[in-house]
Amino acid sequence: MYKILVVEDDISLRSQLVDTLRVNGYEVFYVEDFHTVVEQVDRLQPDLIVLDINLPYMDGNYFCRAIRKKHNMPIIFTSARNSESDQILSMELGGDDYVVKPFNVQVLMSKISASLRRCYGEYNSGSSGGRDITVKGITLDDLGMKLSYKGESYELSKNEYKLLKIFMQNPDEVISRETLLGEIWDDKSFVDDNTLTVNMTRLKKIFESMGLENSIKTKRGMGYIFSTGEIDE
Repeated sequence: MYKILVVEDDISLRSQLVDTLRVNGYEVFYVEDFHTVVEQVDRLQPDLIVLDINLPYMDGNYFCRAIRKKHNMPIIFTSARNSESDQILSMELGGDDYVVKPFNVQVLMSKISASLRRCYGEYNSGSSGGRDITVKGITLDDLGMKLSYKGESYELSKNEYKLLKIFMQNPDEVISRETLLGEIWDDKSFVDDNTLTVNMTRLKKIFESMGLENSIKTKRGMGYIFSTGEIDE
């Protein structure tokens, strides 16, 4: 039985989430003392965290950053903040998904189920036997989920790794948004299209930090392409 930790200060919403999660067969815990969120994560070792952003004392982004120093369990943010910049910030700090309030609880349940399957279950097939992928001097570490280029190494989230693996297996080919959604999220009907946009923005920023500003390009109305033409080996 998977353990879920709910970090939500809205008592009514928290009660609804806890009840629904328990009905769906999860072992559920929730935070009441928001001074000790990280300590409770350390003690409970949950398999997944549902984390609100607007919390007393410190916000969810602060707690996510602190949790990521020790733990790798999936974190799904919930927030009334619906701007792309807010979502990018939260996911850059280590979030795995982001649900905008008000939301349909069943949509959140689907995202929780999908995250658990990807991390622990049937979709977590691990590496492909440790076979790294190298394209024009850029190496994707299949075991460590890292990107390396000219002696520098960059940590990737699980979704960033999966997206980049698709691109590096199909360099200089346009990959449609629908294909990317289908490869990364098992049930596209419950995926906010903006979630893909946020992950792609994060990937582009990683390549920019490598000095490869135009390696991942948006093809309007078509999708994205990993362009290798300007990469020096």
